[in-house]
Amino acid sequence: MLLNKYLNKFFKDVSRWPFPIKICVIFGKIDNMKRYIPNIITLLNVLCGCIAAVFAVQNQLELAALFFVVGVLFDFFDGLAARALKVQSELGLQLDSLADVITSGLVPGIIMFQLLNMSIGGGWNYLGIDSTVNWMGVEVTPLSFLGFFITMASAYRLAKFNLDENQTSSFIGLPTPANALMIISLPLILLYHNNDTLNSIILNPLFLIGTTLLSCYLLNAKIALFALKFKNWSFKDNALRYIFIIVSVVLLITLKFLAVPLIITFYILSSIVTNIGTAKT
Repeated sequence: MLLNKYLNKFFKDVSRWPFPIKICVIFGKIDNMKRYIPNIITLLNVLCGCIAAVFAVQNQLELAALFFVVGVLFDFFDGLAARALKVQSELGLQLDSLADVITSGLVPGIIMFQLLNMSIGGGWNYLGIDSTVNWMGVEVTPLSFLGFFITMASAYRLAKFNLDENQTSSFIGLPTPANALMIISLPLILLYHNNDTLNSIILNPLFLIGTTLLSCYLLNAKIALFALKFKNWSFKDNALRYIFIIVSVVLLITLKFLAVPLIITFYILSSIVTNIGTAKT
């Protein structure tokens, strides 16, 4: 009752204000609200990451991949919205990294856990060890938890990124979304390519362990990688970016999900070659 009385009084008073003041009040409120828009988009990334994690735990890796991709799109648009609205903030920076820990850190860690579990627990035990142990009445595959090294390495990388002021036009180490995309592409290759040779490689525990360790290294390696940020649309200034986009599109059309690891490899190698060329000049 008190709230209704207050609101009625407020709107009654507003109706008496001169029109210019009304406009200023309305736009003032809109201007105040717009600073929340990027953070809301970031929180949608958090939501998608949580949903993807649930599906990954349930071994529904296709749905996990779907919500991961939606989360990455939100991760792209939150920064775009912050720059467009000119409302960049320290809170937004920290929140963005926390969201990435879930979507691009926890989710690929769970997916690698599931792949290792399928590989080792499913009979691909090349390591000559007992694949499962009974822990508190639950059968677990200890080596599968190695997948969460990806989550730990991603969290460490994101913490360093927040403290590094030099990663504006380029990245030091593989960005977490790119790394997560590489990991999440593996079960999609199994599902959609249905190739016995590819299946035997991906479900080889040595391959998965090697991929996990390589992933952790690349996330925190001191390798400068170009960012897909265009200061202008000139081909001369953005030749590498345009070439990368064209090659990526061609690979995706021809190879589908198998293209993803190749695109990440091309991204890393092209950055290294560019760095060497720049150093020589």
